[in-house]
Amino acid sequence: MEALLNKWLLHEGFWLPPGIHWKDIEVDEGGGRFPLPRDLIYTLPLAFAFIALRYVFERLIAVPLSQHLGVKDQIRIRAPCIPKLEAIYAHNRRQPSQSEVMSLEKQCGLSQRKIQTWFRHRRNQDRPTNTKKFCEASWRFVFYIIAFTAGLGSLINASWFWDHNEFWRGYPKQPLAEAHHWYYMLELGFYVSLLLCVSVDIKRKDFKEQVIHHIATIILIGSSYCANFVRVGTVVMLVHDSSDFLLESAKMFHYAGWTRTCDSLFVVFALVFLVTRLVVLPSRVLYSTLFVSLQFFKPFGSYYLFNALLLVLQTLHIFWAYLILRMVYKFVFQGKVERDERSDEESEVEDEELEEEGEENSWKQRNGAINSKLSSLANNCVLNNLTNQRNINSRLPKAR
Repeated sequence: MEALLNKWLLHEGFWLPPGIHWKDIEVDEGGGRFPLPRDLIYTLPLAFAFIALRYVFERLIAVPLSQHLGVKDQIRIRAPCIPKLEAIYAHNRRQPSQSEVMSLEKQCGLSQRKIQTWFRHRRNQDRPTNTKKFCEASWRFVFYIIAFTAGLGSLINASWFWDHNEFWRGYPKQPLAEAHHWYYMLELGFYVSLLLCVSVDIKRKDFKEQVIHHIATIILIGSSYCANFVRVGTVVMLVHDSSDFLLESAKMFHYAGWTRTCDSLFVVFALVFLVTRLVVLPSRVLYSTLFVSLQFFKPFGSYYLFNALLLVLQTLHIFWAYLILRMVYKFVFQGKVERDERSDEESEVEDEELEEEGEENSWKQRNGAINSKLSSLANNCVLNNLTNQRNINSRLPKAR
């Protein structure tokens, strides 16, 4: 098994430059630590530890904090228990088609409008509450701000943090500091935990992009560790963490109803995101990995994989930057941030609820207009009757 693993997954020709072998970068006595692929096995228990820690954090810290900040959950109408409709809903949670509604009308003895209303109420029951959203955002905020602070503290005095040519000087025989080793392990374990929890977390508009981002990030961190691209990898992680905690903090205050604080944090997040992801990352990191690195070694398999994943992340950054700029446009010209275009709204459920509210409001408006017309018509009829009665009374003496 070990021989098969070394032949396919840990092939030296893929992970290391030509002429370099794993034994060349093994740990020497007093020579420091070097990254090896077998170290990644520790990330799986770390991921489960993160999941358990998140469970405790959300119940003991996040929920009381949400109550203290004034997070309120909407009161939702519970759909009555109708077994046939429940079976259809469990199989397909979308709105049933017109033919299905007509079939259910005959089976359940309910009108089409009642069946459609039942499905709306049933989906609203499964919608995540503001408290759940707040707990998820607060957990990510705590991790990102700790990771950013610790990462910045460990890199501020590193030579490659200021001179990006140092990414590759002496590669691949670059010893790994203990702080950078754990920075890698904790970041990788955290993203593995996010991927494991993606089925129970809140599904947002950019759900597919988030899954692609998590998978690309996990492969990127793991492959860069195996190929000893740790120096450039730590800078990439720091660039990402620098704006992520600002986004999560803005979400927390959004759920709490602190509009001004949320808008201010969002503006700061937008500036940091656009500068770090669209300026710093391409001009300093991507340029160095694509071109400067070739001055120190010839291209090999891990070089192509690492740069391909960085380009995938950069594509996602451009997509999210477009959504953020749309929100900035709304903020500048409308004075407030109405929705988190990036990843805050559940698209289908939210749109259906807005449609339902629009239908109710339009029905109320039409009903009010009809009532006003009926009342004016009734008043006109009464006035006409009174006028006619007066004319008749005035003619009676003349007739007599």
